Amino acid sequence: MKQHYQVIIVGSGVTGSALTYLLAQYSSIDNIAVLDKYDSIAKVNSDAKYNSQTLHSGDIETNYNLEKAQQVYKASDLVRQYAIKQENAKEIIFQNSKMILGVGETEVEAIKKRHTVFCESFPYMKLMDEQDIAQIESNVTKHRNQPIAALGTESDYCAVNFGNLARSFIKNANTAKKRIDVLLNHKVFDTKRMKKGYQLSVKTPTGNITFTADFVVFSTGAYSLTYAKYLGYGHNYGLLCVAGSFYFGKQTLNGKVYTIQNDKLPFAAVHGDPDICLEGQTRFGPTALILPQLERYRHDTYLDYFKVLGLDKHAIKALWKLAKEKDIRNYIMRNFAYEIPVIGRRLFAREVQKIIPSIKANELKPAKGFGGLRPQIIDKDKEELVLGEAHIGTDEGLIFNITPSPGASTCLHNALADADKVCEYLHASFDKAGFKQSLE
Repeated sequence: MKQHYQVIIVGSGVTGSALTYLLAQYSSIDNIAVLDKYDSIAKVNSDAKYNSQTLHSGDIETNYNLEKAQQVYKASDLVRQYAIKQENAKEIIFQNSKMILGVGETEVEAIKKRHTVFCESFPYMKLMDEQDIAQIESNVTKHRNQPIAALGTESDYCAVNFGNLARSFIKNANTAKKRIDVLLNHKVFDTKRMKKGYQLSVKTPTGNITFTADFVVFSTGAYSLTYAKYLGYGHNYGLLCVAGSFYFGKQTLNGKVYTIQNDKLPFAAVHGDPDICLEGQTRFGPTALILPQLERYRHDTYLDYFKVLGLDKHAIKALWKLAKEKDIRNYIMRNFAYEIPVIGRRLFAREVQKIIPSIKANELKPAKGFGGLRPQIIDKDKEELVLGEAHIGTDEGLIFNITPSPGASTCLHNALADADKVCEYLHASFDKAGFKQSLE
């Protein structure tokens, strides 16, 4: 017997769960199913082990200009406002100091210029000299032989357990007096169009089941592009999956310390912060390694990666453009070297010494099993890497969420946009004002 829902959301990570919450609580849609192939909610990139645990607000991300930073702050503030109102807020969102550190005369000058531009929009981010930094992060200032400056704050909601956030969304969705079914160990292996809606074939521990839906949202990371291509979308896209790894060190930082990003690199600069799940451990990273996987640490995704890779002359030209850039080429090779036993730790220690000059290689250890994978889209028509959000919308009752930007921090903002599209398509109402009012 087929089970029918108005909306099926595939993927229970923070992107899919945020949409589930909004539709359950603030729309006139009566029945929703969430399907996830794993045995628990948010088991892939939203898990605290697999991301930077950072609420990106645009204030310490130096690759953003003021306009972009303001947009990111507004989007991420929805998560902040939601999280602090939850009964288990202390398990979801955390207050820490945070700063963006400039080392050397050139970077110090860049920090000062950034403060001049950003101070009105981000008044809580103070310009700090070495003495100011020492009061917050003493290990950052010890044994320095170069000038330093920072933009930062002594306390802000800047760390999030996105797995717990996703579970909170699902918990609150289930309080709606509607049919909200969260079905774990349910793997979608086939999707077909019908005259009206879609049919999903799903593998479960007890056998295969068929579901139908009027609207389907795929929020499954890199796998969303697989589903998109199967249904006839996204064939102009290739896929580059960048894995981020971390190193652990003893508790040497009190909060988040980010470094200035190289404008020529489409990857995050190294930062350090206390791990929110492992007391007494500081995480440093991420490194960036290109891997032929759709999910980190899951070797059974190699074959699926090559199915969706989309490697042709246009994708190769896009990759060649990247490889020709000296900074990018050197960065890729250096990050590959970080994965080499013994040598990698010594090389990475040099990066960490920009944050903590006194740290030694033997004080760092690879954070095994930590670090996620970010899908980066290759636009084969333009023959270039697409930075930021990767999302395929349609006017046919389908949405494919591949990569949020700048990560899970904007999950509610993105979910609001998706909820609008779902409700418009289904001629359902959506009380966006009611949601905004709930945050006040």
